[in-house]
Amino acid sequence: MKHALKVGIIGLGERGYSTLSGVLCDMDSICITYVCDTFEDRALRGQQIVTEKKGNTPKYTTDYRVLIEDPDVEVVVIASAWENHIPAAIAAMQAGKYVGCEVGGAYSIDDCWKLVHTYEETGRHCMMLENCCFGRDELMVLRMVREGLFGKVAACEGGYHHDLRYEITHGVENRHYRLRNYKNRCCENYPTHELGPIAKVLNINRGNRMLSLTSMSSGAWGLNTYAQNQENVNADLQTARFAQGDIIKTNILCAGGELITLTLDTSLPRHYSRGFTVRGTKGSYTELTKAIFLDSLGESGNGLYNNLDQYRQDWEHPIWQKYLEEGVKGGHDGMDWLVYSAFFEGILNDRQPVIDTYDMASWMAITPLSERSIMQGGQPMDIPDFTRGQWLCRTDSNQGPYSLDL
Repeated sequence: MKHALKVGIIGLGERGYSTLSGVLCDMDSICITYVCDTFEDRALRGQQIVTEKKGNTPKYTTDYRVLIEDPDVEVVVIASAWENHIPAAIAAMQAGKYVGCEVGGAYSIDDCWKLVHTYEETGRHCMMLENCCFGRDELMVLRMVREGLFGKVAACEGGYHHDLRYEITHGVENRHYRLRNYKNRCCENYPTHELGPIAKVLNINRGNRMLSLTSMSSGAWGLNTYAQNQENVNADLQTARFAQGDIIKTNILCAGGELITLTLDTSLPRHYSRGFTVRGTKGSYTELTKAIFLDSLGESGNGLYNNLDQYRQDWEHPIWQKYLEEGVKGGHDGMDWLVYSAFFEGILNDRQPVIDTYDMASWMAITPLSERSIMQGGQPMDIPDFTRGQWLCRTDSNQGPYSLDL
């Protein structure tokens, strides 16, 4: 094991703050040397948290470029607003730093290509910190797919089904970036929670790739209605024009013939779900019913709903077998701890990241392509091959204990 990594974090809003206080400050393998946020009060709060929990007082700044250029920072974690993800990642890679970036979609295909070109020029990967790839159910299903229990996978579905009306409509008070995005863009703006696990199931960029997509949007009524019925919401939002449709549906065709369906559903009343679904010729998994169905068992042997636990003893993924023995930590049902552990373990042991720059560019590209498809009435959009043909022969190697290629 190498020395403790010197880490700087950019962005200390809700996500950055929870990551800093609930994950990073509890990791022995890192030393947090710098914190940054555009708003000084957030940066100071981050500095105080590190002092209290880690025992050292990091530097702070409101300019992410200052953090990136500091020699006391070896690793940059980006948890800022969506608009800053790729610019900050590119700047950090060019500075020779290791980079981990929180999730969100891109704003242009050109930005995705710049990300890939920067990796190829610098040799520094940017790992997307997509925690849902490490979900307990997602990893068990991945193992079952890899070992052939579902047969040939024909289609996968997933969604970001999350009632964010309060967060969006209080964007000014809470200084949150979603409000400005929902006012000005209509797209699949948060594709990777659902697409990440699906991409691993379908071997995207490693023997398979996404070819094209079509996207359609409903109208935008949910946020206006919410503002009209809540006393503590800015009255201007009762009649404000929101570009972002309440429901976005995106269908993606893969080179292997598989169909991926993504749903964005964040501005209407509902319960939380990622809607992860895998359909194969011999079996299926459906998150909605918490059920696995296998042809080999017949209908009576499968039960109808909530039967996941009967498969865990035989099909629990090795990552979660070990994790349960050691004790689950961190937020989002333990997924945060796993994705950050994978990131830092890869750096410390000179391993290939489990979610690399080609994955990041491919997944983030869904956002601008969906925006363009919606604007053109659901017209198909070609998805670039960011690997330039290497998807035909690429494999995951040297990824260590957090490998997502069981």
